[in-house]
Amino acid sequence: MSNTSTPAQYALILIDMLEGEGCSRDNLLAGTSLALAGIDSMGARVDDQDFWTLVTNARTLTGDPTLGLKLGLRLHLSAHAVLGQAFMTCRDLGQVMGLLLKYYHLLASNLEMEFSEEGDTCILSILTTPGETESDFTFGFELLYGAFINTLRGMLNDPELAVRMELPYPAPAHSARYHEVLGDDIHFDALQGRILFHRDWLDTPLPLSNPPLRQLYEAECARLLADLEGEDSVAEQTLRLLRKLEGQYPQMPQIAGMLNVSPRTYRRRLDEEEQSFQKLLDQVRAEHATHYLQNTRLPLANVAYLVGFSDSSNFRRAYRKWTGKAPREVRQG
Repeated sequence: MSNTSTPAQYALILIDMLEGEGCSRDNLLAGTSLALAGIDSMGARVDDQDFWTLVTNARTLTGDPTLGLKLGLRLHLSAHAVLGQAFMTCRDLGQVMGLLLKYYHLLASNLEMEFSEEGDTCILSILTTPGETESDFTFGFELLYGAFINTLRGMLNDPELAVRMELPYPAPAHSARYHEVLGDDIHFDALQGRILFHRDWLDTPLPLSNPPLRQLYEAECARLLADLEGEDSVAEQTLRLLRKLEGQYPQMPQIAGMLNVSPRTYRRRLDEEEQSFQKLLDQVRAEHATHYLQNTRLPLANVAYLVGFSDSSNFRRAYRKWTGKAPREVRQG
């Protein structure tokens, strides 16, 4: 990730929360690029250096060790901007988890997470957390876990919802607060930060889902992520968008629009890179088809449909053209 930044709304919520407790805005912003320009100059994202300076100032001014939890619990769906809107369109929590895994860099650009399953247990592992100091590390986990549980409770309208949460550090002096706000299933001194829940939980329907809008919001998330990742190559940006929009495969004018260029300019830039939209689209469809063939037992007709073919025979011919192999060869391994 070439740019490390944090959504501006997280910083604004922190400032608003602490001003309400009597902290001076000038003191909170001391040492940041916003100290002179003011928060009115803040764009959609805040440089991570500014955000962590703000956090350090906040901890110093308040002396509050629970600050990460407090901020996390203030981050409702609306605080996550377009990704929060996308969550609300989902049919169930499985779709929400799929969106989170694709676009979590919109929430924290240097956060890394991994999803896995062990039997009936789903595991969301936290591979990296923001910040450079031990206190940043703790604050980062408190913020992440607080925001995670608060967002879930908001989506399901269940203020008592809790999941198993593991933290890779000893219980702090304020550990009782973790249990009060996150639930009883909290475990310290773990080897890794993890959130665990039963697989059936993914099938939980969302009471306010709006499936017709999901594609619209997901396309905007993909566009924002491409902007955030700042690839120089139009081809690489295109590949990233197509991979994120698995199964949707927008047409060339739509992709151009997501990259904020006209179709003519988009085509010209691809020509300059000796690429074409169709070649890139076929590359991604081949990747997705290969994944389905190797990792699922879906019938060939279903695989064909998922990558945009209504006819299995046409898919077989296309797949051989893309990869030099027949689908059955890949499935048999």
